[in-house]
Amino acid sequence: MAIQSYDHPALTADVVLFALSEGSLSVLLVQRGRPPFEGAWAFPGGFVDVGEAPPDAAARELEEETGIQGVELEQLRAFGDPDRDPRGHVVSVVYVGLAMREAMPPLKADSDAEQARWWPLSDLPTLAFDHAKIMAYALDRLGTAFACTPPQGLGSTLPDDVSLGDLRAACSVVADMAGKLK
Repeated sequence: MAIQSYDHPALTADVVLFALSEGSLSVLLVQRGRPPFEGAWAFPGGFVDVGEAPPDAAARELEEETGIQGVELEQLRAFGDPDRDPRGHVVSVVYVGLAMREAMPPLKADSDAEQARWWPLSDLPTLAFDHAKIMAYALDRLGTAFACTPPQGLGSTLPDDVSLGDLRAACSVVADMAGKLK
């Protein structure tokens, strides 16, 4: 039987991009310009095109919606609760990255994003879809990466120019926010 004969979910790729800056930690969010959740804040991301690999879709959506390119991203995990998107069953492969904010270009919202903005973790807006759940998972993973465990996953992608002070401050923010989001 051909694959078209089977009902299947749609596939998206989302990016959770954290930035360190002078002892603080922020996350990149875009304000949605279309339904569902028009006007709400979410991670940059969108549908994977036919013939496109999910990591390529994540990088493409990040650039289209924020102007950021060339950031190292690692797969965090897939989120696929059938009710996570009101349009239907959508599975999202989520990628995570960490950068020094000073090294990032000015944000330029485009595509279906009305705005792009760095949000301090201590002052997050209500997030669209299941992005609060994704944020909690990403923060837990980030906290593990900062815990001086053997480099695996995100720990191996720490920016070369991160200072110990920035790392300690970020650890404190991650631990505090991860506890609040759970």
